[in-house]
Amino acid sequence: MAVPDSLPQRIYLLAFNPDKGRVGMGTNLGAMLRAAALADLHLDGRLIDEGGRAAAVVRRAGHDPVLEALLAEIAASRPRKWQHWVGRRHRAAISAVRRQLADNGWVRLQPHRILGLFPTTRVTIRDPRVRKELLGRVRGALKDPIGRVDAADAALVAIVTAGELNLVLDRRARRAGKRRIQELTDLSAPIGTALRRSIQAAAASSAG
Repeated sequence: MAVPDSLPQRIYLLAFNPDKGRVGMGTNLGAMLRAAALADLHLDGRLIDEGGRAAAVVRRAGHDPVLEALLAEIAASRPRKWQHWVGRRHRAAISAVRRQLADNGWVRLQPHRILGLFPTTRVTIRDPRVRKELLGRVRGALKDPIGRVDAADAALVAIVTAGELNLVLDRRARRAGKRRIQELTDLSAPIGTALRRSIQAAAASSAG
């Protein structure tokens, strides 16, 4: 079963609740999408870690506008911690990834008005098997020998865990798989840690 190439698109589909027809309220979707984009660029070798900061290396032409925009954003800035880049432009990330999924035929977008007044967009996954395939990859990463786990699937687990995406891995599952999850998080360093810290910082700021 084919799935989207990019980690942000995969994370969006995993975060989408097919029973409710939407991403749940309170989901850390924007932060997870930004972390997923960073993970893609890091896995591709276009971002490296320099003393805990994201650094853009030799620019190679890419075909993904979401990733290219983030890479350009980082390249134009002074060196900053990964957490900083996770914490920015969440709304823009959600909109861009959703549009990308629609343009590539993975979802259908329909303009809609709540109570006939408030404009919104209704999202429908065109083939539910795609999301099931992604869930299978997460489960496989938790069970397969660590040497056989694809780096992108390891990043998926790290992101849904740090983002506390209960729809994919609830608290009980995260607790049961704690050791393996840590191994997968280490494989995808520094993304999981940056996402967790960004979410914690945002929560502390809201509480303050």
